[in-house]
Amino acid sequence: MTYAIRADESSTVAHVPARTSSPVLVDRSAELHTLLSVLPGPASVAFVEGEAGVGKTRLVGELLAQPELAVFRPLVGHCQQLREPFPYGAVLDALRKAGTEAVDPATLSPVAGSLRPYLPELSEVLPGPPERLMDGRAERHRLFRAVRELLGALGDTLLVLEDLHWADDGSRQLLRFLLGDQPRSLRLLLTYRREEAPGGIPLGTAHRPCGEGTSTTVRLRPLDVDGVRRLASAILTEAEVTPAFAGKLHERTAGLPFVVEETLGALRDPQGAVRADSATAQKLLDAVEVPSLLREAMLERLGCLPLVTRRLIQAAAVLGSPAGGELIAEVAGVPEHRLRAALADARVANVLLEVGEFEYGFRHTLAQQAVYRTLAAPERVHLHQRAVDALGSVEPAPLLQLAEHARKAGRRADWLRHAEAAADQATGAGDATTATATLRVLLAEPTLTPADADRLAHKFSQVAFAGLAQHEVSAALEKLLGDERLSHPVRGEVRLSLGLLLIRQADSLEAARVELALAAAELRELPALRARAMAVLAQPYVGTTPLAEHLPWLAEVDQIAEQSADRTMVTGLRANTVSSRLMTGDATAWEQVRQLPAEVESTEEQSQLARVYCNLADACSWIGYHEQAGHYLRRGMRLAADCGSPFVVSTARSTQAHVDLLTGRWPGLADRAERLLEEYREILPVASELRLVLGSLAAAKGEWDRAAQHFAETGIEHPENAFTPVVLAAHAGMITMLIAREEHAAALAEVDRALRVLRRKAVWAWSGELLPAAVDACCHAGEPARARALTEELAAATASAELDAPIVQAGLALCRGILAADRGAQAEAAELFAAARARYAALPAPYLAALAAERLAACRLDLGARQDTEEFARLAETFDTLGATRDAARCRHLLRAKGATQPSRRGRRGYGDELSPRERDVARLLTDGRTNREIAEVLFLSRRTVEQHVSSVLRKLKVSSRAELQQHR
Repeated sequence: MTYAIRADESSTVAHVPARTSSPVLVDRSAELHTLLSVLPGPASVAFVEGEAGVGKTRLVGELLAQPELAVFRPLVGHCQQLREPFPYGAVLDALRKAGTEAVDPATLSPVAGSLRPYLPELSEVLPGPPERLMDGRAERHRLFRAVRELLGALGDTLLVLEDLHWADDGSRQLLRFLLGDQPRSLRLLLTYRREEAPGGIPLGTAHRPCGEGTSTTVRLRPLDVDGVRRLASAILTEAEVTPAFAGKLHERTAGLPFVVEETLGALRDPQGAVRADSATAQKLLDAVEVPSLLREAMLERLGCLPLVTRRLIQAAAVLGSPAGGELIAEVAGVPEHRLRAALADARVANVLLEVGEFEYGFRHTLAQQAVYRTLAAPERVHLHQRAVDALGSVEPAPLLQLAEHARKAGRRADWLRHAEAAADQATGAGDATTATATLRVLLAEPTLTPADADRLAHKFSQVAFAGLAQHEVSAALEKLLGDERLSHPVRGEVRLSLGLLLIRQADSLEAARVELALAAAELRELPALRARAMAVLAQPYVGTTPLAEHLPWLAEVDQIAEQSADRTMVTGLRANTVSSRLMTGDATAWEQVRQLPAEVESTEEQSQLARVYCNLADACSWIGYHEQAGHYLRRGMRLAADCGSPFVVSTARSTQAHVDLLTGRWPGLADRAERLLEEYREILPVASELRLVLGSLAAAKGEWDRAAQHFAETGIEHPENAFTPVVLAAHAGMITMLIAREEHAAALAEVDRALRVLRRKAVWAWSGELLPAAVDACCHAGEPARARALTEELAAATASAELDAPIVQAGLALCRGILAADRGAQAEAAELFAAARARYAALPAPYLAALAAERLAACRLDLGARQDTEEFARLAETFDTLGATRDAARCRHLLRAKGATQPSRRGRRGYGDELSPRERDVARLLTDGRTNREIAEVLFLSRRTVEQHVSSVLRKLKVSSRAELQQHR
């Protein structure tokens, strides 16, 4: 029988009409106002962050009661600490409460039928289940679409998810999917504890709101002394709270509202009054600290209850998660006929609450922990043993709970069996975080046999790469390598997983290569895994390892691929080797490209083929095959989307940003790159490429400080732990920027650093942007001989290696043109600049082509071709269209310097109260904190002109000062 107990039913405890919580919200008005200002907006999301007991749930409850949110349908889900692996459980828990009357079946597509197995409560309004897909990732992607569609069909909805730090990986992935294309009618409110979230990020990665959506994070902090005094006054409506009492209460409770409330409850005398000078008050407030304070408070409260009620509460504390009354009674040994009264007593005392349908638990985790700590060790062990026995008959078996209770009961064999089964279940459900956390605990057990250790380490290695807490898992893998119980092949598996994790982390590339090389030696008995390690070691763009050391790995992986009949494995290896050869300018790679399969036999092979094409796109972008890069990227992303490989699609977006930079598709690119950077900040190859894109865009606008910061974050200070083509391109950007600022000595120093990396790496295919910048820097610094030597070195390298890198050929023509112009051979220089412009245009690389065209126009002007003044005007418009405002300003400056005026095809328009294009440039630099002198240098204007523009900007934007403008940036 299931009991639903009311607080006044069958109770054996005299009801005391005294408050246990505050009737008003104390010291949270600012936070409440922030949430109310954001959440009513379309596609909004709000995070509430705070430690245990700080009042997140109370704030959410107060928020939901506000009239401003009455028009929204609230759907509330909770994440549980001892949850069983159930993908998307927190979101689905909330959706179950929507009700069939809220959904119009006509608004749902067949995709929504994917939710029928998960939401039987809504089956009458959901379409029939679609045919099951063979690929799990595709199935998951379809389910995500179904959730988004259902939430959109519900109309104005506020989805609240509490305790997100305990969410499964599936729920986090689903939330990230929703945030990427959030329905306008959906608002999200998420609470979490940062210190317990994997990696300190509630969703696993950072995010930005989509489109018009807004986002905010509210951080709740403990109350100060005055806040504690006001909270105590609100609870003790007739008691005088003195400053001394409030100060002591704050000191002992750390200002946590929940602890304050529980402590005040324990201080009441039988009549419900609280006296600061009572013996209980002195004992609790003078002698103990949090969390001991809560334990003492609970002892006081439990002492007033009947024995059978105390046993029931203690059993609930041992179970840890909300549970049905019958289960709690079985663990406690409470007979059925005593259960109803005991539950009523526990509720009257405000210790247990009905937290779900016929389920009982504690008001807060801290309360559960406090009751648990009141138990002596033998009592705890006994109750955990009873919990194992009681849960053993539950279907489906709650494996994580069984494992935890078996461990605390000292039943080692049961713990090992249940925990391993729980890890397997979590892995199968895609919950890598739970799986890795469970296996880490198991592997730390010193009494494991070598066979058990091998088996568990193998499972840990397989799932470690997919979890969210990458740094914690890396540390666990490193510790595991020292475990003498592991066999040689399993140690190789562990080392392979460690190497694959390290290669994605900043400052760890050299360590990753060491681990992968050792893994390759240890995995000779497992050729598929060995090939995986070697394929990564073959990738030439990692660190400063010379190309000659990568080539033997490449050759060995090619040999394995040629001998293998496993199509999926071969395609996966080609994803690394073909792009690696192509990226180094090896023309033989094109034959391997032509041998790629036209058709696939499985979704896994299709996923690997998607990786091949996305990697080819990346390689093409670095060597100057920009049109082919776009073609391969579209093909790879289409294959990935068709087979449900969202990770491949997501990472390819950074390559798309780089291709867009090269091919001149700049409008909106900076915002898109910023969003991607926030999402992939922890994935080194993606983040560094995005930093390069952002730095290049900033430099073209004359935003020197911002550009330098982005370039520095690409890894140029530590190239051994960075991605070499990104580093060399960042050096090129820094050199060009230093030349523009006439810091020629610094530019030469940057040249020296870059050349050390290039010559050690010996991949001249990546010098297409660097060498022209280096030659230009040498000429500006008065070192033409060095500039000639660099050009000859590049020409020799490209000729001897038969380098297939169109951008290098364009760069070589530009280098020769710069040399000719420097020695005064303007006619020769003009021919070379024209050749460079044509080569850049053919890539296509419109920005680089425009820069070459600018040099060509300057040469022709020097030769007396006055008609070329119009070319500067056309180039200024080209640069403006791209967004390269610094380059546009330079062209106009040169036009003025030659005594020419910019031709206009139409009358000069008036802008009224709108900012003109030049005023927008000035406003952007003002918000960056630039002085008038710096703005004049960037935009090639006189200081007087800048002063006039600054005055106009402030007037039109209705701000009184630069400081106010910067506050509104």
